[in-house]
Amino acid sequence: MSLKLLLEENTQRLSSNRYPGRGIIVGLSEDGDRFFQIYWIMGRSASSRSRAFEREGDFVRVKSIDKADIANSSLLFYYPVKHFKNFHIVTNGTHTDRIECYLKEGKNFFDALLDDTYEPDPPHYTPRIAGLLDIENASVNLAILKKDSFSDGCIRILYNYSKVINGSGYCIHTYDGDANPLPSFSGDPYILPIMNTIEDNLSFYWNLLDNENKVSLLVKEIFPDGEINIGIINKYNVA
Repeated sequence: MSLKLLLEENTQRLSSNRYPGRGIIVGLSEDGDRFFQIYWIMGRSASSRSRAFEREGDFVRVKSIDKADIANSSLLFYYPVKHFKNFHIVTNGTHTDRIECYLKEGKNFFDALLDDTYEPDPPHYTPRIAGLLDIENASVNLAILKKDSFSDGCIRILYNYSKVINGSGYCIHTYDGDANPLPSFSGDPYILPIMNTIEDNLSFYWNLLDNENKVSLLVKEIFPDGEINIGIINKYNVA
């Protein structure tokens, strides 16, 4: 199968998934001049939908959009993207901070995830997913930590991509679809298209995600010299 057909097939795969949950894509622009990290959140419940992305310097945080909401759940509110030196982190939870701390201590992405596990939210036991872009080596790491189907053990699956093809990125998300309990992502990360601009990537993926369940989408543009630009779409207004 050609790359073009594979990208089209995988685009349809994501589009037809009513509830992929939270998702990560890390890839390279069509012209090969910059990297992109894409992250989205979705929600079925009122509390999950009462959220938005907010820029905080070069970082982004998930915040409540309801002033009356005093919940402080680490499963809902966290920093999905941060960076340290040449390393750019994207995750679906507080393990963003854990990875950042490990990198600052001279440890690595995999060390941080070996000390973590899936989310404690039965009956779904949502996987923790993570991506790390190393712009110095132009490599991408992805990971998923999910519950063993037959025990309370954690299955940790780590991926390293030494080369990314122009105009494409590797995608991983938390769920395979909408059910109760939610089925964890299965198989390997799959390749999806990456455009040249923040605006084009925002438009493409915002329109691709299920309209009822999507909540927020961010696109982070990263140049080899470390320059960063971030674009955000929130479905609901920030309070």
